[in-house]
Parts: sequence; structure tokens; C-alpha cells
Amino acid sequence: MRICGVGDNVVDRYPQRGLMYPGGNALNVAVHAARLGAGAAYLGVTGDDTAGAHIRAALAAEGLCLDRVRTADGPNAYATVYVEDDGNRTFGECDATVSRFTPDAADLAWLRGFDLLHTGDCSHLEEELPRLAAACPVSFDFSDRPWAYAAPLLPYVHTAVFSRPDTDDNEALDLTGRAEKAGVRLAVVTRGARGALIRYEGTAHHQDVVPVEATDTLGAGDSFLAALLVALHHEGRPLADAAARAAAYAAEVCTQPGAFGHPLAFEAAGTP
Repeated sequence: MRICGVGDNVVDRYPQRGLMYPGGNALNVAVHAARLGAGAAYLGVTGDDTAGAHIRAALAAEGLCLDRVRTADGPNAYATVYVEDDGNRTFGECDATVSRFTPDAADLAWLRGFDLLHTGDCSHLEEELPRLAAACPVSFDFSDRPWAYAAPLLPYVHTAVFSRPDTDDNEALDLTGRAEKAGVRLAVVTRGARGALIRYEGTAHHQDVVPVEATDTLGAGDSFLAALLVALHHEGRPLADAAARAAAYAAEVCTQPGAFGHPLAFEAAGTP
């Protein structure tokens, strides 16, 4: 299996720690897929500052293909993250800066060599989704966006991910069912401590969380999705087995700081 993260990248700044870590939904999924044995790449734009250089170095260290990564003039995109005592995180100031881009013809031709690309609402590529889907099957993270946002995009999506921490089983089943009717093959509803509801090619499965002493929940959903995709499509595991492995992997990620490590010091009051 070859998977490419397309779109958003950031440095997640932790003022409480004076550290920043590489992150971003599209980037995180690709990195965790690579750690689990898939061939992985990232397509996006980084800044020409210290933060951008750190992201590129981290991705190279993780073994991702970076053939279509650009470096643009300006600071790298960032998000400010605050970690609570229980390991849950909240976000402060964020800035997309140079990370927004439009895939060109060469990008689309290159993407035809992959089995799946992953992007999401943070990448601001909604208008490009028909072109992306024509090049490669699309995994899309809708986060907590409403149905009105998702509905027109779902016909171009192979894998749809929704964040709904307050939904019950029936609501989650209804959401995945509607996604399936729109053409989605794999629909995932992550619900925090309630676990995940997954519908894959007509079969629904509830997956409980694996309890851990959480250090940082940033990247939990991204790592869960990456592990699920690899287990289903790279390893060919049955749905229940794949979901259990994904939950265990995401739990382990929550015991570590950042979305996938690689800390770098920065001045909390300034720009990295």
C-alpha cells in the first residue's frame, strides 16, 4: 500500500513546554502509516524558516517520500496547543500562512502512483477534490464539520472520518449509513472516550478505546485512522481485528508528546 498525505502541515507549538512538534492532519496520517509499514509520502508546502526546515527533516527521518514538497517564502504554518492535566489538548492561535496551495498537473500525475491520498478540512482543498479523486482514491477527515459541509464532498471520497464525541451509537450508525449511501466505502466516527464506530463495505463495528495514562491526545485520531487503513488495506485484516489494532496503536501514541515526536525548542513569546 502506498499512501500520500496531501495538504496541511504545521508545527504544533506548546507554550507550556517551550517546544514545537511537526504535525497537521494530512502529514500525521502519512507518518503513522509509514511507521506501520506502508509506503508513504507527503505533498504540501512548508515555510523557509526554522520550523519549516524542522518539518522537512522530521519527515525525511521518518522515511517519507518528499519529491513533491515545496518550500515557500515565509513562516511555516503553526498551531498553538495547550495540554490539560488529563492529557487532552485545546488549541489557541493558529495560522495557515504558506501551507495553502493548489495541486498542479504534475502533482496529480504523481498521485496516480498511490493507492490512497489523505487530506481533510484543514487543508482547504475542497474545490480540488474532484481532480484529486480522479487521480487517486481519497481519504478525507471532516473533523466536526456539519453534514451540510460533508454532503457535497462525499461522492468523491473513499474513506470519510468524522469527529463526534457526543454522539450515541444510533447517531453514529446513522451518520456512517448516510456516508455509505453517498458512495463512501469506509466511514469512521471517532468519539473520544466512547470509542469509534466504523462502517466498512456494509458492515458496522464498534471499537472501544484502549485505556492508557495519556500524556498528550494530539494525533490520536490521525494515528487511529492510519493504523486502520494499513491493517485493512496493506495487511488485509478483517474489520474487527483491524479496528482493535488501530485502537491499541492510537493508545500508545497518546502516551507520547506531540503527534509523532521530534520536539524542537522555541521561544513561547516569539516566532520559531
